[in-house]
Amino acid sequence: MSVLVVTGTGTDVGKTVVTAAVAAVAAARGERVAVLKPAQTGVAPAEPGDLAAVTRLTGGAVTTRELGRFPDPLAPLTAARRAGLDPVTPRATIAAARELDRDHDLVLVEGAGGLLVRFTTDGTLADVAAGLGAAVLVVAAAGLGTLNHTELTTRALRAAGLACAGIVVGSLPETPDLATTCNLTDLPAVTGFSLVGALPEGAGALDADRFATVARHSLGAPLGGKWQTPQP
Repeated sequence: MSVLVVTGTGTDVGKTVVTAAVAAVAAARGERVAVLKPAQTGVAPAEPGDLAAVTRLTGGAVTTRELGRFPDPLAPLTAARRAGLDPVTPRATIAAARELDRDHDLVLVEGAGGLLVRFTTDGTLADVAAGLGAAVLVVAAAGLGTLNHTELTTRALRAAGLACAGIVVGSLPETPDLATTCNLTDLPAVTGFSLVGALPEGAGALDADRFATVARHSLGAPLGGKWQTPQP
């Protein structure tokens, strides 16, 4: 099984763009790639969600699947309750990822928010990763405050016995400030995990061809090469 779970240190850190970048690099190598979004929140039924962005950025080169959609921009469990709908469970997510894995070389599971955001009363993205035996790629912000958020996330990974595939900065300014410059050095030091990439700010607005080039140059090993599951 080749499944990679993508989480963020919070909301709006660039998870979808990073997911698309990993997918684009793998697809360019000729791999069959699927992106699974268990719970899409904050988007109405007819509106394009995160998977639409992935499709656009990869030029339609990947399979996409969404399991549940809830209109309020809230945690999946809360959004499901407010909509009067059943939540998406970790069990359903695991089953969908395994199904996609049968005829794809790489399956990316993009969470909502952070690692411990609730899908159900007792289920999180960490439970999905554990059930799949999948490593987790952590997408972090670039600027002030990211060291604390990222270390908390990676500590939670270790506490759960989950492997970390590394850290990617989701949006790196063209002209980084002092905090951002220092964070690029400090993130690996405080977390104990490698910084394996940084997507430039505005990458999500590029066309598919340009995005593929940027993705290839922005993601280092192991994400820029054949991805292998690291150890916890």
